[in-house]
Amino acid sequence: MTQSSPSYTAFDILERRPDAVRLFIKLTPKAAANRLDRVEMDGDGQARLRVSVTAVPEKGKANKALVGLLAKELGLAKRDITIQAGEVSRLKTVEISGNTQSLLDDIGKILKQQGFID
Repeated sequence: MTQSSPSYTAFDILERRPDAVRLFIKLTPKAAANRLDRVEMDGDGQARLRVSVTAVPEKGKANKALVGLLAKELGLAKRDITIQAGEVSRLKTVEISGNTQSLLDDIGKILKQQGFID
């Protein structure tokens, strides 16, 4: 990040839930590569993890690719990741089931290692 880039923490893009965490996503389908891009603010002031997938947004293909990419990057099972809001929108809320504190720690560590959060 450059010095003028905003700083984000895990709590900007993650929400604690009983037995889960919610992750706020901005999805870009039909991208050149599958990847976690960066954290950015949406128009409503919500920080979101920007994710790109090569899949097209037809018949749930981009959503399925998103779940697969998150599972791979975060070291989780696909069955533990569900889209809670934004099924047909680029702005999504993804719920990840499991021990809340462990998920917050593990996901925060991964996002920090990739330079997305402080």
